[in-house]
Amino acid sequence: MAVNPTATVITGIGELTTNTAEFGVLHGAALVLEGDRVRWIGPSASAPDADHRIDIGGRAVLPGWVDSHTHLVFAGDRTEEFGARMSGKPYSAGGIRTTVDATRAATDAALTTNLVRLRHEALRQGTTYLETKTGYGLTVADEKRCARIASEVADEVTFLGAHIIPPDYSADTYLDLVCGPMLDAVADRVRWIDVFCETGAFDAAQSARVLEAGKSRGLGLRVHGNQLAPGPGVQLAIEHGAASVDHCTYLTDDDIEALAAATTVATLLPACDLSTRQPLAPARRLLDAGARIALATNANPGSSYTTSMAYCVTTAVLQMGLSIGEAIHAATAGAALALSHDLTAPGAVGVLRPDATADLHILDAPSAIHLAYRPGVPLTWSVWHRGRPVHGPIES
Repeated sequence: MAVNPTATVITGIGELTTNTAEFGVLHGAALVLEGDRVRWIGPSASAPDADHRIDIGGRAVLPGWVDSHTHLVFAGDRTEEFGARMSGKPYSAGGIRTTVDATRAATDAALTTNLVRLRHEALRQGTTYLETKTGYGLTVADEKRCARIASEVADEVTFLGAHIIPPDYSADTYLDLVCGPMLDAVADRVRWIDVFCETGAFDAAQSARVLEAGKSRGLGLRVHGNQLAPGPGVQLAIEHGAASVDHCTYLTDDDIEALAAATTVATLLPACDLSTRQPLAPARRLLDAGARIALATNANPGSSYTTSMAYCVTTAVLQMGLSIGEAIHAATAGAALALSHDLTAPGAVGVLRPDATADLHILDAPSAIHLAYRPGVPLTWSVWHRGRPVHGPIES
């Protein structure tokens, strides 16, 4: 293989997780990066020459994490609510209103600064591709500015005007706003529309109205569902062809069977389950049934204030019955599928193969199993984003 002299060869990879059938998991491997793409994968001993050659000393390499579910455009603090929950008060969706009030009162600069801070925090931990949502504005003007701010920082943006029903509105009157002027105001800044289909938020018929409005504007569909109790969210998502249904904490056998037969991805949010003292989602049952799953942080100030995908992967292995390979796949390739990405397309994320995006998460460990074997230890050694080192000892 002829290599451009500006390419970088990374050798001495102890274990390389590619998430591809062609390469699988390799040992003693090397990667060639050129521009923002992976150009070659193979044995370290066969690595071609290039001007830049880096030996990482037997460390493990994964695709960068893909966090497909966050709520990072917000202001304010909900530590009091968290403390009360840890003392036994049950979680409810009503706490969202606290964040709505703080977000409306915040300046654009404050919201942007906080979003950038959290995006960088995630990047330093290996998250190289990130989705985030609106949903803490709930007026036309505030949802519009949240969509604009999100689109300037995140990789993908979801419109979640149908998060909760604001005071002084009935559900139907508020949905007139969400599906009309609010959707018009944000449509050019977002890729997705989402709805919180849950007791205390929107029922099945109201949620279907939101999805249909988004679909009519060419947006992809997503659903928050089955978080607080069994409900219609999963079936609604599948019926409407949603890319993902997120939370999936309380699933019936029929829900699992339906997900196994569908392309809709079940996005599991274990950090949220733990923070709200809900049961963990049935990841093992879903995979064994043949469903597709993703893992994401649900990073938000109320129910899951973490940007650590490694924490979610560790939890999935130690408490949800997944192998390390299954958990990593769910947090990378599975999450990319939840965003309707084609894993075989040029520039794909969540996989490492020739012509995929060169997003690398290098661990200070010889194999990925150390993420669960050494829980809580900060194992990120270096992060490469689109072919450039952005964190760690080989930073340029």
